[in-house]
Amino acid sequence: MDKELVDLFWQAHDGLPREAPGSEETLELLLRLAAPLAERPRVLDVGCGTGPASIPLARLSGGVVTAVDLHRPFLDVLVENAVAAGVSDRVSVLEASMDALPVEPGTVDLLWAEGSAYVIGFDAALATWRPLLAPGGVLVLTEAEWLTPEPEPGARDFWDEGYPTMRTTADNVAAAQQAGWTVQATYVLPDSDWAAYYGPLAARIDELRAAGVAEGVLAQVGAEIGVRERFGADYSYTAYVLRPR
Repeated sequence: MDKELVDLFWQAHDGLPREAPGSEETLELLLRLAAPLAERPRVLDVGCGTGPASIPLARLSGGVVTAVDLHRPFLDVLVENAVAAGVSDRVSVLEASMDALPVEPGTVDLLWAEGSAYVIGFDAALATWRPLLAPGGVLVLTEAEWLTPEPEPGARDFWDEGYPTMRTTADNVAAAQQAGWTVQATYVLPDSDWAAYYGPLAARIDELRAAGVAEGVLAQVGAEIGVRERFGADYSYTAYVLRPR
């Protein structure tokens, strides 16, 4: 991704409530599916963005959350949001890469990753993060997946460019099991979780267009919304609740 597109990506996402599909309702469901957890779990939120998961995780789990991202402005907003939510004493931030986390092995009770594992790939995420889990620890992540083995060409063309290793749920379940994980639960995110992300993003793109930002660049940034509208039945994010065997 060239610098102009990267800069516009951050501009388009600045101030948005989410950086990936999801919702607090889905988070609450996944927490229930991840039970049992430690009484005061040590939570690592990888690819946290501005904290749409970090803050409710601190509030609902009763634990302490370390929120990890490489984009410092997101972390700065997260700190402000944690103060406003009254959980700043249980949420800390860490500027680090998800494939080289400065975290002691065996110290994480719940590793959470919403819409971020694709950065290093599903298999690499499972292998890289597994040593961080404490005994009895659990990994919860959401992963972009095909819902059909034969997606429409328009959907395939888009995702082959952005995420060429994207697989079906069946393929990822098999890969997780082969890698030594128990698949405790899977859950396909509802359309409302996509709307919670794409609605504000579409409004921001309209604002940037009105401000005269280059239309060609905007088309690239907003292309995924159109693909979702046309081919959303072919793919989604699926949440995984995984425990190492």
